[in-house]
Amino acid sequence: MFSRFTEINVSSKPPTPKEGELFKVIELHGATFEIRYGYYEETDRQFEPVEIYPDFIKNPIYTNDGFPFVTLMQEPCEHFKKLTDDPDCDCSNCKHMERGDELIAVCRCDSRRKSE
Repeated sequence: MFSRFTEINVSSKPPTPKEGELFKVIELHGATFEIRYGYYEETDRQFEPVEIYPDFIKNPIYTNDGFPFVTLMQEPCEHFKKLTDDPDCDCSNCKHMERGDELIAVCRCDSRRKSE
């Protein structure tokens, strides 16, 4: 009987997330970000919802000391300085990147720092 019980639990698939459900709360440098499930584009609705990260290009948010938050997968800015020979050209491969939690980080480029 016990083996039948474990077979059911081992083979059961985790529930599909629903749009709007909370994925994770990320706290970084005094800011809090709620990451929820959803869709980046209407055409994505044929698939399961994914984690939606803030769009820091459209809506910039800065640390208390004036540096911008970024997502690691966003396109690099004009101050991009490649860190490795990896062919990826996104913020995750920039020397200015200060990694944070999940895919949110801080850009420590002085040129992008918000002046007071």
